[in-house]
Amino acid sequence: MKKLILRIAIALVVLVIAAVVVMALSLNWVVRKGVQTVGGNVTKVDVKLQSVNLSLLSGAGEFKGLIVGNPPGFGTPWAINVGTLALAVEPRSLLSDKVVVRTVHVEAPEITFETDLRGNNLSKILSNMGGGGQPEPAKPAQPAAAGSSRKFELDDLLIKDAKLHVTVSALGGKTATVSLPEIHLQDLGKGPEGITAGELTRRILEAIEANAAQAAASSVGDIGNQAKNMARDMLQGGTNSLQNVTHGLGGFFKK
Repeated sequence: MKKLILRIAIALVVLVIAAVVVMALSLNWVVRKGVQTVGGNVTKVDVKLQSVNLSLLSGAGEFKGLIVGNPPGFGTPWAINVGTLALAVEPRSLLSDKVVVRTVHVEAPEITFETDLRGNNLSKILSNMGGGGQPEPAKPAQPAAAGSSRKFELDDLLIKDAKLHVTVSALGGKTATVSLPEIHLQDLGKGPEGITAGELTRRILEAIEANAAQAAASSVGDIGNQAKNMARDMLQGGTNSLQNVTHGLGGFFKK
């Protein structure tokens, strides 16, 4: 009898270990699939994530190759391109109704601010989500996706050394690159209720769009001055002056 009990105990331990291993191996796939699916659903643009490496035991993780696409009608290939994103999650929360993310640190992402001087790609994405502009007309309700009721808390988000590519479609889609000030957000979804993945995404994009619009303003202003000078010199100097101004404008966009 004692041997039978011992064998049963060993079998249970093996099953538990096997379950933990299977869960750990499938966790990265589940997170990657969730980011792409939920991100695409809430932003109405393509969201791609190359890989996820998240430890079930420590909660430390890394995302690689996160790309947020642009809405239809914009010529640039993507709105946000993140090479590497480091995060730390409360491990116990991964199996609960509220996932607690302690930190998210993003270094040197690339962000595109494409504008026709009336609107921009980032505000359009926010509009798709019901923020940063007029939301799209309501669509018939769809069945809730599995896991869509899960809430989130993000204690600390830091985005630093970001590069902002400012593109003015009215001037042929030329691009000027400027540095984006550091973005630091804290206590998103703090409290017992937390916030949805969509609300968390919207708040982060709002901060990015606001900072990008402010950083792009000076570039767009300079571009506008260049355009005014171009028009003036075209009238005053003919073809040679037009060539000189065009050359100067090209030099500006190479900065």
